[in-house]
Parts: sequence; C-alpha cells; structure tokens
Amino acid sequence: MRARYGIPLKVTAGITAAGAAGLIYAAGIEPRSFRLRRVTIPVLPAGMRPLRVLQVSDIHMVGGQRKKQRWLRSLAGLRPDFVINTGDNLSDPEGVPEVLDALGPLMEFPGAYVFGSNDYYGPRLRNPARYLFEKARGAHGLNGNAPAVGVVHNPWEDLRDGFDAAGWLNLTNTRGALKIEGMEIGFTGLDDPHIKRDRYAHVAGGPDSGADFSMGIVHAPYLRSLDAFTADGYPLVLAGHTHGGQLCIPFYGALITNCDLDTDRVKGLSTHEAEGHRSYLHVSAGCGANRYTPVRFACPPEATLLTLTPRP
Repeated sequence: MRARYGIPLKVTAGITAAGAAGLIYAAGIEPRSFRLRRVTIPVLPAGMRPLRVLQVSDIHMVGGQRKKQRWLRSLAGLRPDFVINTGDNLSDPEGVPEVLDALGPLMEFPGAYVFGSNDYYGPRLRNPARYLFEKARGAHGLNGNAPAVGVVHNPWEDLRDGFDAAGWLNLTNTRGALKIEGMEIGFTGLDDPHIKRDRYAHVAGGPDSGADFSMGIVHAPYLRSLDAFTADGYPLVLAGHTHGGQLCIPFYGALITNCDLDTDRVKGLSTHEAEGHRSYLHVSAGCGANRYTPVRFACPPEATLLTLTPRP
C-alpha cells in the first residue's frame, strides 16, 4: 500500500520514528550529558605560572535537577585556582537554595561572578521560532524590543548574598581583584547587556596597572561590550548566554546566538578585534536551558577548565 501523493507508508513511518527518536534524545538524553571541556589560552605575561580557571555558566537551575547538582558539586575535584560564574544561574524563583548547594564545594575556591537576565527575571513561555525572527530583524533581548512587562522577579538578592558570603567578587559594572599565590588577578565586569544593564563607562580605562593579569567578564557577548573590552586592551574576555546555539545542526553548527555575535563564535575560544587591538574571547555553551525549552541537540551542556599560559 502507498500513502497519498506517492509516498510509501514505510518511508512515512521511518521519518516519524526518526523525528520521535530525535525529540527523545534532544529532550531526555543530551540535556543531561554533562561535559567538561579543557581549553588552553596563551594569554599571560611572560614569567607567570599557568592558571587554572573553571568557568560555569547558564545553569538555569530548576527544582529537582539532581544530576546537574551532583555534577556541579563534582567539579570541585578539579581544584581550579579560581572560578568564574558568567550568570543565568536560575530558571525557577525557588531555585536559589539548590544553586547555592550545588556550587557550595566550588565556593571554597576564590571566585567572581556576573548576573544574566534570568537571574533577575523568571522565564516566560514563548515560541522558540521567535529567536529566528528576532535574528532576521536584528532585535535581541531588549535591544530594540519593547521592555519586558508582567515578568516574574527572581530573588537574585539571595543569590548575590550567598555568593558574597563565600567571598566571591561581585563584578556588576565594577572592578575587583583576587590574590592567587602572591599574584594579583584583576577583573572588570559588566551587568547583562541583553537587558541593557551594562554600564561600561563606569569601568572604562583598561586593565589595572597594578595587577599581574586582567580579564573582562560579561554574561551576554554583545559586540558593544566586546568592542569596549578589546579596545581598552583586555587580553581575555569570558562570556556565556548563547547556550552554544542550543539546537544545532550536525556538521553545520548553530543557527542563532540570541545576541548580535556571529554564529561562528557561538561557543568556545575565538578572537575579537577592535581599534587595532585583539582579545581572546571564550564563550561557554553553559550547562542548562530555559525551563520552557529544556532541550539540546548537537550541543551538550558543559563547563570549561581554562588553562591560561604565558604568551609565546
């Protein structure tokens, strides 16, 4: 028997089965297939010893995500020199205690953090195709869109207080420094450009001359922020937000970045140029997803152990 329009029923059934299998994998398997990536970046001044930096990002914690919590706790076994959290820890207003519990062992190490939009506001159910439409018309986040109304306000103050109590640096539109075995590591951070909370003018001026090494930290890698950090001479910028594209096409890559960064740099290590300067950029694909779109395909959840080494 043949289906209408001449398509064999076996082919139709095969396509349906393949689609169902892909959906099961994207929703039930890959989002829980946590990975650790290791990246070496030759960015330190000559003579400095290598630094091991653990970057965690886009946790998007929802109550009951036990496997994710166990995996995050296990990362303390890497014994990094310090930890950088590039935001979007929450996807549930009740998730603060579970975030702090999961990150508890990591908060025994020096660290610093910035927040993302989902730390401030709870997610809303929306059509995922809107990301493609927004990309087509150049509208990202609140950059060109109408201000968010009727949103859930997350208890970000409790999250901030927990991080601060552990001694992590709050880099919300400010600077800070950590002492690591006699070395001073400087940081310049921005609040989330995705919701226009970044204020680079408050921190402009380039790396701290008294620091042995400095880097820029931001949640969403919007070009205006990357341009500012790079033009000011920061050798390294860390960011998250993109989820690595989240739903990618094998052998092709991401379709969107949810910001104005190009898809070629949606995750991993790349470079950025501005006003005759060049910086390394590392974008984490993160280890979670919005609670209303808890799927990943060809883009496993991750944390990254960055080994910073002296420049050649």
